Amino acid sequence: MNLWEMIVVVVVIGAIVKMYLARHGITEDRHGNRIALHSDPDADRLREEVRALKERLAVLERIATDNNRAVDLDREIDRLR
Repeated sequence: MNLWEMIVVVVVIGAIVKMYLARHGITEDRHGNRIALHSDPDADRLREEVRALKERLAVLERIATDNNRAVDLDREIDRLR
């Protein structure tokens, strides 16, 4: 196989890979990062749920690490019982 045949083979393989990815909804931006053209509704729902859980976790961590607030919270819970 000579140099030109090798170049043609590499270009054909590259074109086949690009067509395969495009067929499955994956493209590349100008920096070469792969991105999905159409998103999955279940994946979007799960991303939103994870974001909400992270926010709740941050609030709980803030409550647990704030010593004065934790003591006040314990007193308030006992008072409500």
